[in-house]
Amino acid sequence: MAQGATAAEMEQKPAIKAQGLKLAFGGVKAVDDMAITLGRGEFLGLIGPNGAGKTTLFNMLAGTYRPQAGSILINDVEASGRDATARIGLGLGRTFQIPKPFPQMTVLENVVTGAQHQTGERLFANFLRYGKVKAEERAAIGRARELLDFVKLSHLAHEPARVLSGGQRKLLELARVLMADPSAILLDEPAAGVNPALLEFIISRVLALNAQGKSILLIEHNMDMVTRLCHRVVVMAGGRYLTEGKPAEVARNPAVVEAYLGAAA
Repeated sequence: MAQGATAAEMEQKPAIKAQGLKLAFGGVKAVDDMAITLGRGEFLGLIGPNGAGKTTLFNMLAGTYRPQAGSILINDVEASGRDATARIGLGLGRTFQIPKPFPQMTVLENVVTGAQHQTGERLFANFLRYGKVKAEERAAIGRARELLDFVKLSHLAHEPARVLSGGQRKLLELARVLMADPSAILLDEPAAGVNPALLEFIISRVLALNAQGKSILLIEHNMDMVTRLCHRVVVMAGGRYLTEGKPAEVARNPAVVEAYLGAAA
């Protein structure tokens, strides 16, 4: 938070504001002078043809890649030089298109791993501050159970994560992200590989999170889902910003149609 900023002022500041982002791999400009702003409490879609640079941009926002140029503000804090772990501390969580839970750990244990700043993470604290460590563990387990209720996986809490279907793994990952209580969440193709019935439930969960005030940035190829969920859509093509607007408006934009048809040609 900017020094001296009040809670009311922070409510007016975007959850994420990125400007002038550039990243090249060899001679290929994956992201080229890209800007994007996620408003506080907004549900924003990021779309574009394959190779547009969407996932690279996501990785830059999340801290997996460091931009070669540009600025990333997360909750009004400059984050472009910080790693992914530090960005969790700034209030940013992210999911992946292909979730990779710890397969031998139980579903409950997987969610608990998302807890942040646990005293027990420090070796000697387990001996010197045993009571506090145990109290935090109980609190984390209680919170993890609440989140498993939220994603309807409580009945599988003590099963190894390897038994979950692809859609259930996406729900597990969402629960684990929520353990850190992020104010902004990057969702990477939550519909990919999910059967229609479970997809409807995933949609209901992310809508509930947005209703709770979570700011959400979504990459998704399922345009029906984008239209149903997103207040606004930003379009990328060739690593650059192309246009933005309401989902229905963007879908009719000739430049967007050309970008998709050109990519398919």
